Amino acid sequence: MIGVTLVGLAVAALAPASTDSDSHAIVVTATKRATPIDQVPLAITAKDAADLHDSGASDIRQLSQLVPSLLVSSSSNEAGGGGARIRGIGTVGDNAGLESSVATYVDGVYRARAAVALTELGAVDQIEVLRGPQGTLFGRNASAGLISITTPAPRFTTGGYADLTLGNYAAKRIDAGLTGPIAPNLAFRIDGVYSKRRGFMEDVTSGRHINNRDRWLVRGKLLWKPDDTLSATLIGDIQRRKEECCAGVYLPTQDLKSSTPGVAGGSIIGAPSSIAALIRAQGGQVLDANPYARKVALSPGQSFRQDVHDGGLSLDVEKSFGGITLSAITAWRGNRFIKGQDADFSSLDLIERASDGSGFIRFRNFSQEVRLRGKALRDRLDWLVGGYVGDEHLTLQDNMRYGADYDRFASARIGALGGNFAAFPTYGFANLNGFANAFGGPTVAAAVQNVPITGTGELDRFRQHDTNVALFTHDIVHLTDRLSLTLGARWTRDRKSLNADLASSSSCGIYVADIARLRALGTAAATTLANSILAPLAGYPCNINSVSGNFRDTHVENNGSGTAALSYRVTQDVETYASWSRGYKAGGFNLDRAALFNSGALTQLPTDSLHFKPETVDAFELGAKLHRRAFDLDIALFHQVFRNFQLNSYTGTNFIVSNVEGCTTGLGATDSDNIGNNSACSSLKSGVVSKGVELEAALRPVGDVTLTAGFTYADTRYRGDIVGSPDALTGNNSLSVVLFRLPGSHLSNAPAYTATGSVRWNPAVSDDLRALFYADVRWQSRFNTGSDLLVEKEQAAFATVNARIGLEGRRWSLEFWAQNLFNTNYLQVGFSEPLQGGGSGGLPGTATAVSRFGSSSTQLFGAFLGEPRTWGGTLGWKF
Repeated sequence: MIGVTLVGLAVAALAPASTDSDSHAIVVTATKRATPIDQVPLAITAKDAADLHDSGASDIRQLSQLVPSLLVSSSSNEAGGGGARIRGIGTVGDNAGLESSVATYVDGVYRARAAVALTELGAVDQIEVLRGPQGTLFGRNASAGLISITTPAPRFTTGGYADLTLGNYAAKRIDAGLTGPIAPNLAFRIDGVYSKRRGFMEDVTSGRHINNRDRWLVRGKLLWKPDDTLSATLIGDIQRRKEECCAGVYLPTQDLKSSTPGVAGGSIIGAPSSIAALIRAQGGQVLDANPYARKVALSPGQSFRQDVHDGGLSLDVEKSFGGITLSAITAWRGNRFIKGQDADFSSLDLIERASDGSGFIRFRNFSQEVRLRGKALRDRLDWLVGGYVGDEHLTLQDNMRYGADYDRFASARIGALGGNFAAFPTYGFANLNGFANAFGGPTVAAAVQNVPITGTGELDRFRQHDTNVALFTHDIVHLTDRLSLTLGARWTRDRKSLNADLASSSSCGIYVADIARLRALGTAAATTLANSILAPLAGYPCNINSVSGNFRDTHVENNGSGTAALSYRVTQDVETYASWSRGYKAGGFNLDRAALFNSGALTQLPTDSLHFKPETVDAFELGAKLHRRAFDLDIALFHQVFRNFQLNSYTGTNFIVSNVEGCTTGLGATDSDNIGNNSACSSLKSGVVSKGVELEAALRPVGDVTLTAGFTYADTRYRGDIVGSPDALTGNNSLSVVLFRLPGSHLSNAPAYTATGSVRWNPAVSDDLRALFYADVRWQSRFNTGSDLLVEKEQAAFATVNARIGLEGRRWSLEFWAQNLFNTNYLQVGFSEPLQGGGSGGLPGTATAVSRFGSSSTQLFGAFLGEPRTWGGTLGWKF
């Protein structure tokens, strides 16, 4: 406690003198109580409606511009993918089976996944970003932090607003709202948004624009307040999106090899890409000269359909009686996302998810939370107890299939080997027996009994029912007038049941038996066919494996989380604290067939290959907060250790989930070599550690000027010796060799340094007129955007700037604005182009593998880009 006090005194010494410490107080609900932000013993950022308006933040993705510890991004789709990260920790990828590390609440109601929260927010009163685990009060899936959004309540005085926005890319947007009384004790509010914009990406094949906006939102509220002891708010909202997103561009292409083939450490030699040449030879296009020209060439007739129906109802009741307050929130939400995807992102028809409505994700969520709060022991104890029940029905239907050009393209890769293989494209995979006969005669052909790559692909339906029940308490003991102790605990039981109907008409992934029979023949032709064609193909085409059938399973967890914080009021303006908290992120099932075994004899679900364990975190934090009329400064030092960290790896078309753990004994770099299954570990510890410091400051030198600054240093990385989930068959817990870059490295999307700042000047021009000059900036250091940390997916340090100028009268306003003012080019996510190349020896096709292991690479890479500069004007009216 002495150290905390010294930090607080140092903070106080840095601040200018002030005579009013409460004139700029911000009230937050982070502890399920309305509390001034400087009295909450945790790291928290709060932004009000003016902050969000000036920065142009209309969804939580744009909130990153204002909060340095937060990073929100999206990749292959915005309606079903994307995620938020706090202090470098978050959920990677667009996997519906993997729940969020950063929970999102809107008006106290949990949004099932981060992607479900990547929507228009409409009118907002305040957004609070809570950093570090928040499992005690908010439950599971807040292991990294929390975003809490509060929308405006109905008022008993009539008022309204309407804003019209026009911008580049043919953007148009209308925001409008109305509130007022219906009866003396009943008030209403209704807000709506309509937004439409042309896409940033141009498909040169069809001429259409992709990554567009076409959405609307309506939210209504009824407030019943018969007296000062009772209030009940009924909230209903509905949203529709009909968009096409998201296309990925090609990054510059080349083939790589070591200057000393087969020897690690050799320098890299680049050559024109053989895969790009093959695509072009077959009539396709690879637009790799300048990714930021934002041009793509997609397969004719395919789309990135993104239709969303989202909505919900909630009832928030608060009743006070005898010094005790009862709070209850009952909520139901539904979300349906119909998707389509040109899954290879190329103009050849290699693999796709059809946009005919047969591929979708659907959520149905019901929740009930009840809390009791009061005071005891002469107000020395502020106690809170509560319970929570959640029920979620998730249905995912996937319709991935091979396209018309797949056989021709993949067999041409074999023909490119030359020699006797040059004839392979004539036969293709559909007539592998015919090629075997021409290559080695009837005996060799007889050993090839399986016909691969047949049929249309898959039609899988995963139905998951999740029920979770929790009991919790969160109590504040005022030991003295200055010293307080916060204690909290939560018990959670989570049960998931899975019902999977899998249908595959593809027979890929069953080459193992063919290879064994060919090698048993012992002839040169049979051995060459087995080793040079079938062995490499045994993994290559298995994005759609041969597993079919109906499978059922359950996953049950009982988890305890909690918090303890000691806070001390050094002076009237300075609060210091030290805290510990434990967070919990639920385990479950990877709803993706890629994790299933490729075995034609499979008769039951290999449950261990789909299960993943819950993720837990222990976080320690030391902080101080100074809040005065003219100056605010918050400092937090944090250290977080994660057990069973849930890593979601993207294979190009599918997702594999592993739990990453640290090994207590040294592995001697066997976890980062090119040999699989050689780094087993029996004694485990946390596999991911995040530590650093955060600073946030605000300066108000005069009434119409506000300056803010934020800085985060987050050293978020894997431990030096790490292992993954045990293999379902062998029990070996080595990481895959494709993850050889992970040990000791920073996590993906985890910049070490981030800084933000803003300036707002709102001078009076006359008695009825004020001007606005505003600008903000976010800078972040270099980071890697891919979960496998391949060097080709790195993003260099960059900064983005938003700006706004305007005039505001009593009833009207006119503003001109720009987002990404200097048109900064950057990657949101880099990825390996599906089916388009690879590395030798089973290694990923990356420059690091080539130089480290002496391998070679033909892999093409792509990227989902950040948004370019947008600009426009907004005309507003209010009453």
